[in-house]
Amino acid sequence: MRLTKHLEQNMASIHEALRDCGDIVEREFLVGGNGKLIMLYADNFVDLEALRESILETVMLDYQNDRPKGILEALLEEAIAVSEVKKVTTVAEICDAVFWGDTVLLMEGNDFALQATTKQFPNRGIGKAETEVVVQGPKDAFMEVMAFNIVLTRRRIRDPKLKLKRKKAGNRTRTDIALMYMEDLVRPEILETVEKQLDDMNVEGLLDSGSVEQLLERRQFSPFPQLQMTERPDKTASALLEGRVVLLADNTPYAILLPATLNTFFQAAEDYYERWEIVSFIRLIRYGAAFLAVTLPGLYIAFAVYHPQLMPTALALKVASTRGAIPFSVIGEVLIMELAFELLREAGIRLPSPVSSTIGIVGGIIIGSAAVEAGIVSPVVVIVAALTGICTFVIPNVSVVSGLRISKYLVIAMAAVFGLFGVWAALLLLLGHLSGLTSYGIPYLYPYCASSVNDDRDWEDSIFRLPPSKKKGRPIFARPIKNERREGE
Repeated sequence: MRLTKHLEQNMASIHEALRDCGDIVEREFLVGGNGKLIMLYADNFVDLEALRESILETVMLDYQNDRPKGILEALLEEAIAVSEVKKVTTVAEICDAVFWGDTVLLMEGNDFALQATTKQFPNRGIGKAETEVVVQGPKDAFMEVMAFNIVLTRRRIRDPKLKLKRKKAGNRTRTDIALMYMEDLVRPEILETVEKQLDDMNVEGLLDSGSVEQLLERRQFSPFPQLQMTERPDKTASALLEGRVVLLADNTPYAILLPATLNTFFQAAEDYYERWEIVSFIRLIRYGAAFLAVTLPGLYIAFAVYHPQLMPTALALKVASTRGAIPFSVIGEVLIMELAFELLREAGIRLPSPVSSTIGIVGGIIIGSAAVEAGIVSPVVVIVAALTGICTFVIPNVSVVSGLRISKYLVIAMAAVFGLFGVWAALLLLLGHLSGLTSYGIPYLYPYCASSVNDDRDWEDSIFRLPPSKKKGRPIFARPIKNERREGE
């Protein structure tokens, strides 16, 4: 509803829209011979010092005399000393402004109101990264206030070509989303697609970047993420310099990076602060750990049940001797230990941090030892379950780990029915699924599959990482005419 020049009518509409909103403060002033002025703001959501010095003192002390033009026009052009003041003309805009932490001024005879920036968000301060910890490198992390996250990114890329567009999503939450990109590096078709998705996002509420991620993904039934999330400003800045698009949602300490490929999920922030030799070795270990995390329990079932002849004789006899008094089948043993490990993992996440590490370590040792002594599971199965769990912790992205954990049970099921053939069949199904995934037109397994003129550049930072002086190209995310890294860009 648009504002009129009648203050009482405007306030009636605002009162109806803000009915039973007890945290909204309404203050009335008599401004000389000019009539009544009303100020609206949300309690504990504004900077009271700025409100007092920039608005209250100005209105109450300096603007009590008649003026040739309206008070609101004079305040807009001359008096209010805050960073941003603008006109709003609808009740919906007034409600948005108040809930955003701004102050709104209305007056008789004006069919508009003034929105003055006075917001001061409650926040926990800039802390350390918790899920992407590094030994060497920056320690700061994003927080729940989007404005601060934008600053943390801007201070790392001081280039006017870093652009930012503000969007709102959620019919009720009206969540602010910042879309950031490098104007000369981003692919126009990707930027256009992302903007259209955000504009067409018709949901009741968005409370976290995880909800945004799921709504933007094309294959929502896949267990593997097609967008990347990070809590690190340095990783976000690096993604922007690669030509990727970044989404910062309010109320969440994570940024969304897109497009994403499987290769990007195996790259940790610390990879670029260490020497290239050790980084290449660690990345090779990560890929090997991912393979073991998916296949190790299935391979144990296949060898122990269907193909014991493929194991060394001494190992086969040892496995057989440890299983003599076990009341469950090999498949039952593996499922018991894998599910017990999943329970320990979830318990460690939900419990307070000082207790969680103790529960994870002590619980695993006690349960494993007790299960072996009670003759419920064999020692080999405990080793397999523990090694599988350790392999998942090596991978630096939690979302990919979740996909691998689900895929592991597919391999277990196929191995239980078809043995070693089932393991390879499950891996082929998994590989086929990954090959069919794309992220904004870029193959998920790139550069390990598909072909492109950009192939050589993308292999520079894949399983192995070349030294910085030898790494000349940008990855496939950047527009083709900007795939060379040159000084002065």
